[in-house]
Amino acid sequence: MDFDSQLKHVQRCSEFCREWIGNNPSTFDQLHREGYLDGPAPDIAGLVNSIESETLEETDFMSRLRQARHAALVTIAWRDLCELDELSDTLDSLTDLAAACIDSALRSAAFSLDMFPDSLIVLGMGKLGGGELNFSSDIDLILAHASLDDEDKEAELAKRCRKLAQRLVKSLNEQTADGFVYRVDTRLRPFGEAGPLVASLDAIEHYYQVHGREWERYALIKARPVAGNIRAGQALLQRLRPFVYRRYLDFSAYESMREMKALIEKQVRQRDMQDNIKLGAGGIREIEFIAQAFQLIRGGHEPALQNTRLRPVLSKLMEAGHLPERVVSELEGDYLYLRRLENRIQMWADRQTHDLPDDEQARDALVCAMGSDTWAELTKELDHVRRRVHEHFEQVFVAPQIDDSGDRPTRELRKAWDLQDEQGAALLRAQGFDDAEAAWRSLLDLQQGSLYSSLGDRGRRRLAELIPLLVQAVAAQPEPRDMLDRMLRVLNRIVGRTTYVALLVENPAVLSRLVTLCAASPWISGQIESAPVLLDSLIDPRVLYRPPRASELEEILRNDLASVAAADLESRMDTLRRFVQEQTLRVAAADVTDSMPLMTVSDHLTDLAEVTLRVALEDAWNQMVARHGQPVNPDGRVSPFAVIGYGKLGGFELGYGSDLDLVFLHRGTESADTDGEKPLSHSAFFLRLAQRVIHLLSTQTGAGRAYEIDTRLRPSGRSGLLVVSIDAFRRYQFEKAWTWEHQALVRARFVAGDPVLGEAFMQVRKEVLSMLRDRSDLQQQITTMRERMRGELDRSTKLSFDLKQGAGGLIDIEFLSQYAVLLLARDCEPLLLFTDTIRTLETLESAGYLSYERTHELTHAYRSYRRAIHDAALREIARHAPVEAMAQERGQVQQAYRDMLEKSWPD
Repeated sequence: MDFDSQLKHVQRCSEFCREWIGNNPSTFDQLHREGYLDGPAPDIAGLVNSIESETLEETDFMSRLRQARHAALVTIAWRDLCELDELSDTLDSLTDLAAACIDSALRSAAFSLDMFPDSLIVLGMGKLGGGELNFSSDIDLILAHASLDDEDKEAELAKRCRKLAQRLVKSLNEQTADGFVYRVDTRLRPFGEAGPLVASLDAIEHYYQVHGREWERYALIKARPVAGNIRAGQALLQRLRPFVYRRYLDFSAYESMREMKALIEKQVRQRDMQDNIKLGAGGIREIEFIAQAFQLIRGGHEPALQNTRLRPVLSKLMEAGHLPERVVSELEGDYLYLRRLENRIQMWADRQTHDLPDDEQARDALVCAMGSDTWAELTKELDHVRRRVHEHFEQVFVAPQIDDSGDRPTRELRKAWDLQDEQGAALLRAQGFDDAEAAWRSLLDLQQGSLYSSLGDRGRRRLAELIPLLVQAVAAQPEPRDMLDRMLRVLNRIVGRTTYVALLVENPAVLSRLVTLCAASPWISGQIESAPVLLDSLIDPRVLYRPPRASELEEILRNDLASVAAADLESRMDTLRRFVQEQTLRVAAADVTDSMPLMTVSDHLTDLAEVTLRVALEDAWNQMVARHGQPVNPDGRVSPFAVIGYGKLGGFELGYGSDLDLVFLHRGTESADTDGEKPLSHSAFFLRLAQRVIHLLSTQTGAGRAYEIDTRLRPSGRSGLLVVSIDAFRRYQFEKAWTWEHQALVRARFVAGDPVLGEAFMQVRKEVLSMLRDRSDLQQQITTMRERMRGELDRSTKLSFDLKQGAGGLIDIEFLSQYAVLLLARDCEPLLLFTDTIRTLETLESAGYLSYERTHELTHAYRSYRRAIHDAALREIARHAPVEAMAQERGQVQQAYRDMLEKSWPD
């Protein structure tokens, strides 16, 4: 359109613009000449910033501010209606205009009171804070001032800031001959209208910690400093972040937002506001609720969701897999349509309304503004948009139906729980519980305990909703009575955290997964009982049953740690522990549902340990260097450090709860010190580094332990140095090590630290394992050691077989494998390639030392034993099997043991 066509179009669509242009022709011409009405997006805020707010009298300033506001709004409306700007540009311009008006008014007020503008902290709430202000909007503000140590001085500051705030509000809010700038609403402040207009930073933080309500969390999502002391405002919001974004997933937000929505719906019905495109069904508020519900629930756990703007949050929800791409695409498109419609409704008369107009002229203007042909066409499209939005809203906020639907036993059990009625035992018996009276007493014990008495009304109501669902899920298990006790132990740990109770009520699928996993494994139940945060891991089955690869694991852990300050050692340790717990649970979940083979289970657990160890070492190194500097050699190079994994870690055979056998090596210079302000000798530096790694992983914190660390396989065992140089390690292996220490070396490999030093270790390993050994002497030493171990550790009985230490058990196979490596590696170098037992046996077969049959027997027995030991760990029972259960495998292993260790094998 040419300029004249644009002018006609704008005047037809906006009575406000038509009247302003007619009353202010010279200003309008100036806007046109200076390019505000065409070309690239102009500096709208500049129209306000050009006002000399600190030199004008109050009356003159208020007049100039209102005139600038009107000119800016006409410019924004023109550019929007003529489609010179995208909606996002329009919302940015409206928000920037409001911020500029607030800043200008604050400067004027401060000058008149002989104060500094940054004496006040102005937080923009709602759409102003979110950068999404609509055309004719009021502005929600929270006002604050600094906290002072001196009470008298703070009281004086509060008095002066109250006057400053009153002057600010007056400048914006007061109706004059030139109109008003913005209607200012300060009721979102602490204690609402009953609270002070301006409060100190400390008082505001204390309010939210002690009195903060759920709807205030919702309101603070969009809070943003817009004027005054911006830096202090940002610091305040950082302090309030734990209130808004809970550390763990918070599904109680669903109920709170349903309650807010119910109040809005009641208001809509009472005031006949069905045509309100903001508050009515399928309106703007429902889209906002969808995004903000996910923010409240997941924002503390997923920092990417901590954003004041709606559309970026929707995109993040899609990227994280919380909402399907189609749903996000529809919500974004519908949001743009509704916001554009909202603005163009308000552009007609610069009036704050969200209702479709009744006036015929206003309707015609809106049809024209929206590019529709008729009113009927516009309302048809709007109805389609609102139906679609409401459907998505209902999908997200569907309420659990406990009282009014479901089967009769569930409703009766809820009633019996509420009344503490002994009839509950009969209801349990009808659902298949043995000893139903004792089961019912167990449930009532929960209700009569101290934890229950400490719950508020909301917590008790949530628990009452959960109990029938829990009983129903438990009743479907093979042994419901035992399962109920197991689940009640978990419930006792979470009953005081209503967010977890809400999670199980709001997500029946999560409750089902919890019961299924706990039924399959007491070990899993115990892990969740010890760390209820693991319940978060049960939400998404796509994630739960698909443990990540090693590269993904490291990315996850580093992202988790990225949000924790490097100096916050305790939080970083807890983050490591939660990471290990969550990822181990995912492996166990896939394991018990038969979706993962045994060897893959161990691979995942080993990858998890290595990633955790690498990141912990990096943390420990950074902490040490920050305090003591780098361990630099005389040639200027940094001395390297390496961690060697032995045993199950080295052999890729970790199980649930396995400890980590570690040896620490360095290549430092004995006479050199670190280059920091508090220097240490290289040996002292590496000793403390190793101690810090052990501390980071094995110290008991509120989150438990990441791993138990065992360092007894280092040279000279407990009496030896915790960290040795690679040269000392080599000398020890050749000059002092026992045969059993060379056996241990078979399953040793570099797992963390400097790769070059790791290669040096692997070369030492190769040289040691390739030593020439006398077969008879080697046989004697190995059989003697095995017999000694069996005598001390074998727990077999006449009826049961110790799968690990019994004759013909797992350790016998490992000893055979290690004996073969020590005897043959000198002539068969491929035996040095692998540290795990299975591939070592397969290499012996491919080299012709073992027959296919013997190899198959040993590898089959080894996998069977490991599977049984894995299952025993998950079931928390002794690693025994009935004697007859694995008689064939046991006999085959014993025969191989005799053939290889008591005869002249491999001749």
